[in-house]
Amino acid sequence: MTINLDLQQFEYINPTSIEEALAALSKDNAKVMAGGTDLLGGMKDNMQDHRFNVLVDIKSIPNMAYVRENGNRIEIGAATKVQDVADDPLIKEKLPVLAQAAGIVASPQIRNVGTLGGNIAQRPRCWYYRHELFNCYKKGGDFCFAVTGNNKYHAILEGELCYIVHPSDTAPALMALNASAKIVSPAGEKVVPFDEFFIGPRVDVLRENILGPQDILTEVQVPVPEANTKGVFLKYKERGVWDFALVSVAAVGVINGGVWTDGRVVLSGVAPVPYAAGAADEYLKGKTLDRSTAIEAAERALIGARPLTDNAFKVDIARGMIQRALLSLV
Repeated sequence: MTINLDLQQFEYINPTSIEEALAALSKDNAKVMAGGTDLLGGMKDNMQDHRFNVLVDIKSIPNMAYVRENGNRIEIGAATKVQDVADDPLIKEKLPVLAQAAGIVASPQIRNVGTLGGNIAQRPRCWYYRHELFNCYKKGGDFCFAVTGNNKYHAILEGELCYIVHPSDTAPALMALNASAKIVSPAGEKVVPFDEFFIGPRVDVLRENILGPQDILTEVQVPVPEANTKGVFLKYKERGVWDFALVSVAAVGVINGGVWTDGRVVLSGVAPVPYAAGAADEYLKGKTLDRSTAIEAAERALIGARPLTDNAFKVDIARGMIQRALLSLV
């Protein structure tokens, strides 16, 4: 089937198996679509990165949407709708931080269309990147317009070359849970920890993750948390209605008698990829969680912050949210 959308012609393929989808992705300039909330929105914005010759819609592939416990891990199909992730009893019981994150994504309408895989792999919301008139670094140009332009919503951490922020709510929660991504390609299957799944502009300014043009994210795998694990996801947004995060925090810790024995703090809305606050994690180990500990952990998490002209306020918001997240666990 050939479809013409705003003068853009493309071939639409509805595969019924992963093998068919991989074969279709071998065609010139092919794109994967599941929920389509990001991809089709980019097409309407006339974004060059969202134009394609072939659209491979994987929604019709059987058994791509599920939540199940398999031994010592929980497996979630990448085509599982975000709302189903938020509502699933197993996730609510064993991965509450993920249920919280999924439940605050966008709006109910979008959560009931968008998929977990799409939320993880969505493209950045930077208005310079999204606007067809700005040929920025992320589109192969030679300048980041946010540096001298309106940068209120841009990165305060690890923003060299490009100052986009990662827009996903579920990604920081999954990273805090030490999740991994199962990826299928013509070369076979591989499982990649989320710490290695995302890549920033220092590695490749054109991409935010390791997915290649013929790769399909098929599953997210999360280790079953050990006893006494607690987690929380907090999101600060500019509008009370659905919006992307100015700052979000996922904190997951193993807490025994008020002492943080292990865990992770991960931020979003502040860096080009979900930001793992390793300095805070190291500091917290063996510490009793109280106000002074939370304050120091927040300071260490943001020690490398380099805000732009209009977004220094994000440092204060992130500092307060980290403290609030940590103290909420005790």
